[in-house]
Amino acid sequence: MKTVKERRVHPRLEHKLPFNVAVNGYDFSTTTHNISCVGAYCHLEKYIPPFTKISVKLSLPNKGQADKNAIVECKGVVVRSEDETDGGFNIAIFFNQMRDGERKKITAYINRFLH
Repeated sequence: MKTVKERRVHPRLEHKLPFNVAVNGYDFSTTTHNISCVGAYCHLEKYIPPFTKISVKLSLPNKGQADKNAIVECKGVVVRSEDETDGGFNIAIFFNQMRDGERKKITAYINRFLH
């Protein structure tokens, strides 16, 4: 787990977290490469074109909460889809519809590692 101090308004954390993407009746399970409170970067075997609307479900490990993970669910849009040399695609997702409480869960998780 690598943490890097960034100057972004919404810092990214390079962590592999369980991540589900639902699009057009299909569900894909993967892990994040990195996460911020406004988006995520992950790898999928299937190509999803930019501007595709998706549903996202993310599991955040809770520290000291009887091993119960915090679940974040929101809507997003694919903003970038890149071929991966080893196969599959790296997908950048912008969370365009997220309740404040969900965003706060991600922010709290990231802040545990950046401060």
